[in-house]
Amino acid sequence: MAQEALRQESAPRAPRRTPLYDVHKALGAKIIPFAGFEMPVHYPSGIVSEHRAVRERAGLFDISHMGELEVRGSGALDLVQFVTTNDASRLEVGQAHYSVICQEDGGALDDCLVYRFPDHWMLVVNASNQVRDREWVAKYGRRFGAQVIDRSADTALLALQGPKAPQVLSRLTRTDLTGIPYYHFAQGEVGGCRAVLSRTGYTGEDGFELYVASEDAHSLWSRLLEVGAQEELIPIGLGARDSLRLEMGYILYGNDLDENHTPLEAGLGWVVKLDKGDFLGHDALARQKEEGVRERLVGFTLKERGFPRHGYEVRYDGEPAGEVTSGILSPTLDHGIGMAYVPIEAANPGTPLEVIIRNRLVQAEVVRPPFYREGSLRR
Repeated sequence: MAQEALRQESAPRAPRRTPLYDVHKALGAKIIPFAGFEMPVHYPSGIVSEHRAVRERAGLFDISHMGELEVRGSGALDLVQFVTTNDASRLEVGQAHYSVICQEDGGALDDCLVYRFPDHWMLVVNASNQVRDREWVAKYGRRFGAQVIDRSADTALLALQGPKAPQVLSRLTRTDLTGIPYYHFAQGEVGGCRAVLSRTGYTGEDGFELYVASEDAHSLWSRLLEVGAQEELIPIGLGARDSLRLEMGYILYGNDLDENHTPLEAGLGWVVKLDKGDFLGHDALARQKEEGVRERLVGFTLKERGFPRHGYEVRYDGEPAGEVTSGILSPTLDHGIGMAYVPIEAANPGTPLEVIIRNRLVQAEVVRPPFYREGSLRR
């Protein structure tokens, strides 16, 4: 997530800090401004080492900058249905799904996770959009008899990711982790702290995202690193989080998705349920689906050595076709990978592209993500 676009407000604010800021500093992390927060981009081991640790063992992320919006009331489901594109009525208690929040013209205001609890719902939104999302959802609350409560400041979020993550977590909880399928969650205790244990993540590896009270963040972080020492569990910064998610082809809001692009253009048609009833953006998305999109977000790989950075020009058939929305030199694959919006005629896998890197045309090819498959989980 290290490339997430930072939205500048008219009056600059002092950057915020998660409850673990002092811990990151003590661990020697490089701190950068990110989505209005001061966040660790990497620790002394470096991004590549952190990336490989998650692929091979396990890593621990502080993602407490994310926003949590609680939705309550008799019309809570109706409100969630109206402001998101996926069909939340299909969720059972203890289940979550991925969705998109759209404006009326179908442009994406954010992507999010939707959780169904016994007596309320929760939307987990991107840090840079937290205030805007809260205000956007809340303004429709009265219409549906629902209340929106921002729990972001009270909530810390730790992500334990990697093939050995369940083994580490099992030492601190009595919750049966084998009974939590992918994109499901349970409420229990971890290291003596009340927690929501969610089998979700942004890395493509097995793992959990742990929602706890902000005051419990220090204790839980320390206990996880302590019990995970034999698996060589290490802290992971936002740099490796970005490279891990991009190897899976996971979208990053602000780069690969924004209000100028619809979920259909971003390849997220699978979370747009036009048959569920009315929702914000429904009519615009229905028209676009009928008429067909003019451009599409695609994955590409470089055919020669290079680093396709965000903003680099992409060409198709010798003509400007778009720009790189996200790109890295993949630590796992050891070649350049990225995503870009291109004309629909250039969106088929196998289509040759060119990326201009340091005034040089580098050959590329459209591929269907994920770029990395071994050990990966599918949404």
